[in-house]
Amino acid sequence: MSTGSPSILRSFSPAYTEDVAQQRALLAEIDTSCRGTLLLFFGAAVVWLLIGTVFGLTASLKLHWPNFLADTAWLTFGRVRPAHLNAVAFGFASNAALAVSLWLLCRLCRVPLMHAWVANIAGVAWNLGVAIGIAGILAGDSTGIEWLEIPGYASPLLFVSYALIAIWGVITFRFRRERRLYVSQWYLLAALFCFPWLYSVAQILLILEPVRGVVQAAVNWWFGHNVLGLWFTPIGIAAIYYFIPKVLGVPVYKYSLSLIGFWSLALFYNWNGMHHLVGGPLPAWLITVSIVASVMMTIPVVTVGLNHHFTMWGHFHKLKHSPVLRFMVFGGMSYTVTSLHGVLLSLRSVSEVTHFTHSTVAHAHTGMYAFFTMVMFGAIYYIVPRITQLAWPSARLIRIHFWASALGILLYIVPLAIGGTLQGMAMINPDVPFLAPDKYSVVTMTLPYLKVRSVSGFIILVGHLAFATSFVWIVARWLKAARHRQASPTTSHV
Repeated sequence: MSTGSPSILRSFSPAYTEDVAQQRALLAEIDTSCRGTLLLFFGAAVVWLLIGTVFGLTASLKLHWPNFLADTAWLTFGRVRPAHLNAVAFGFASNAALAVSLWLLCRLCRVPLMHAWVANIAGVAWNLGVAIGIAGILAGDSTGIEWLEIPGYASPLLFVSYALIAIWGVITFRFRRERRLYVSQWYLLAALFCFPWLYSVAQILLILEPVRGVVQAAVNWWFGHNVLGLWFTPIGIAAIYYFIPKVLGVPVYKYSLSLIGFWSLALFYNWNGMHHLVGGPLPAWLITVSIVASVMMTIPVVTVGLNHHFTMWGHFHKLKHSPVLRFMVFGGMSYTVTSLHGVLLSLRSVSEVTHFTHSTVAHAHTGMYAFFTMVMFGAIYYIVPRITQLAWPSARLIRIHFWASALGILLYIVPLAIGGTLQGMAMINPDVPFLAPDKYSVVTMTLPYLKVRSVSGFIILVGHLAFATSFVWIVARWLKAARHRQASPTTSHV
């Protein structure tokens, strides 16, 4: 008898059929319990995505069109750029990350979201804190510390809100019905624990009781690098580990590779930030250790990449029909690219050329957008139809979103990485002036690349508008259906 026969026979048994029905009922109950909370977080994420995109495009235009909105103090580059960063990182990305994390934990633990009203209050408070913080940045109250520009009067609201949401995630895990632990749960729980540690330490050492001298730079890069690697990255990897096998209906390729990838990420990533200070007045051993740890990051990157690739092996043709897979695979491939690129940029000989150039900007967007944001898009496309019990209204809008986002970010990253490298080579060449009228200079040679960057921003904006339209459309249809159900007569005829 073939190896598939027992499962075929079992599928006809009453006990198996009853078990499947119970599982489907439980999943429906979980989705219903999460619906309001997830729509709140996803809705806020979409709003912040559009706001952050407009801020980012404005900042990009200012790099080659300095007179653009120059008379408005609130919209100067020094305010718009950090407003863009925080709107995307703490507005869009964190809202999406928290929503996806809660849904995945509930699904994997086989537990409905308990007392969802607490998470709803925390979600409202989180977005209120982000709004106050970004308004403060635009008003000139920025702290001036990268990734921590939100003024001190908004930070406590963010911290308390996050604490409530993280605690609810841990409670969900504590009361799980499914005793097995899945790969995605490792990454999700690690991320939920890491963010409050990173954020509180950075707030204390840089805002509340600032350390002195160059230690500030060390703490700043420790936080800035780890908020990407120990907050956003684990959630992105967790989503890929869940959704690719789920959509394909196959298990993860190798459990052992999952173990290696998880523990090597936890061991090495925390040391990475100091390689951004090559040439700075810090102890050489500190920077060297960071460079070594950055090179060692090839271990989790390669193991995770192999696991995802071989899980997809034989199923790549399904990318044509599954938008979720398209976003997930694009994000997974970008994770490998951005991580290996980061290893290269950490080397002293390379950093001396590329640091303080647009190449670093290209690298950051490869990780934050091409990897994490694309993965979150894919997760939202999978989750929302299940919590609303409605299909996405337009396949064309989804295609526009994917291709505009994918082509837009590639047009952003590749030219900027090339231009940044050429910029760095020009900056270390004593014969090339930084700025000289009617003469080849560092500034004039970078202008074409900055203009391409703005073009890519417009393309990405088109994709985000298509995504927002799809989201508003499906939520409107769900609200209409909900009102119709409430208005349906339930009493007997008179």
